[in-house]
Amino acid sequence: MYLFFFELFENNGLSTSLASFLSFTCIISIIVLITVLLSFISRSFIKKLFNQIAKRTSSNFDDSLIQNKIPSLLGYLPPLLFLIIELPELLSNLPKLVIIISNTLEAVTAFLVILIIRGFLKSVTDQLRKYPVLKDKPLESYLQVFMIFIWFIGGILILSLLTGKEIGVFLTTLGALSAVILLIFKDTLLGFVASMQITINDTVRIGDWITMSNSNGDGDVISISLSSVKIQNFDNTITTIPTYKLISDSFTNWRGMSESDGRRIKRAILIRASSIKFLNDQEIEPLREIDIISSFIKNREKEIKTHNNSLKSDKVQLINGRNFTNIGLFRAYIKSYLDQHSKVNKKMTIMCRQLPPTPTGIPLEIYAFITDKDWSIYEGIVSDIFDHLLSALPSFGLENFEFHSKN
Repeated sequence: MYLFFFELFENNGLSTSLASFLSFTCIISIIVLITVLLSFISRSFIKKLFNQIAKRTSSNFDDSLIQNKIPSLLGYLPPLLFLIIELPELLSNLPKLVIIISNTLEAVTAFLVILIIRGFLKSVTDQLRKYPVLKDKPLESYLQVFMIFIWFIGGILILSLLTGKEIGVFLTTLGALSAVILLIFKDTLLGFVASMQITINDTVRIGDWITMSNSNGDGDVISISLSSVKIQNFDNTITTIPTYKLISDSFTNWRGMSESDGRRIKRAILIRASSIKFLNDQEIEPLREIDIISSFIKNREKEIKTHNNSLKSDKVQLINGRNFTNIGLFRAYIKSYLDQHSKVNKKMTIMCRQLPPTPTGIPLEIYAFITDKDWSIYEGIVSDIFDHLLSALPSFGLENFEFHSKN
C-alpha cells in the first residue's frame, strides 16, 4: 500500500521525499481511521451483547462482569489484533518502525489481558461473597495473592516484549535481586501468611466485632485484604491494621458473645468495709418483709439456730457461733433479684461473689448474662439493675465506697 501511494504522488510530479512523507501520512491516517471505527463497532457490539445476556439471565454474574468493565476491555482487543496483524504488511518498507510498534502493541495487549483477568476474578469474588458460607471469608486476600502472581508474570512478559529479550534474562536478574524483593514485599508476604492462618484457624471474619487496644481499634471488621484489615469503629471512624498484626498481637474477638445466648455482666459494687456487720434479731426483722429473700432468711435462720444449739454458743455476743451479716444477706438478695429478672438468662451462669478486699472497699461482683445483646439495650438493662442494687444498699445498712474530698 505504501508503494501504491508513493507511485501515485510521484507520478503527480512530487519530489521523492515529499511523496514518501505523504504516503506515510496517508497510511497512518487510514490505520487510525480503521482502528477507531473498529474500536467503536467492537465495543458497541460487545457491550450490547453483554447487556442483552444480562437482561435474559437470572444470574448476577453477568451484571458483575459489566460492573467491572469486562465488555469495554474486550472491545479493545479487535483493534489491537488488527494493528498487530496488518501493520507489518502496511509498513513493510519500514522494518525497524514495524518492530518497535509491534512490540509495543503486543505489550499493550498483554497489559489489557491482565486487566481482563483482574476484572473477571473480581466478578468471581463478588459472586462468591454472596454465598453465606463465604461472605465472611477474606476472599479479597486470595484475589490479591493471585493478582500479584499474574502481575509478576505479566510484568516480565511485557518487559520481554518491549525490549525483545528472552524471559530467562529477567528471571535471572530477579533471582539476583531476590533479597531486595523480599524486603520490598515483606508486609505482603506476612499478610499472605496471616490471611491463611486467619482463615484456617477462623480467628477473624468480616462482620466480627474486635477490640485491639494497641491500635485503637474497637468495632466491626469491614474488610480483610492481603495487607490490611479495616475496622469501622463505633464512632464511624476507620482504623486500618496490618493483617499480620492479627497474628502477632493480641486482640479481643466478641463473636463468641454475639453467637451465644447472652451478653455478660461482670461488674462489681464496692462496699465500704466499716459498714459491714453482724445483724441482731431487731435488725433482721425488717428484712423479713423483703419478698425475694424472706424464704431464704427463714430457712437460713433455722440452719443457724440448729448449728448454734449444737455448739451451745453464747449469743450474748453476736460473734459467737454463726450469724447473719448484712453483706451476706445483700449477696443473697442480689442473687434472688437476678434469678427473677426477666432479661437475665436463667440457663447461663448467675452469680454474686465477694472478691478480696481492696483499698477502695469490698467488691461484690455480679456475674450474669443479659438475653438482649444489642449494645444500647444491654447497657440500659445493666444500668437499671445497678440503679436498683445501689438504691437497695441502705436497706441492709451498707454503704457504697467513695472517696471524700478534703476541705
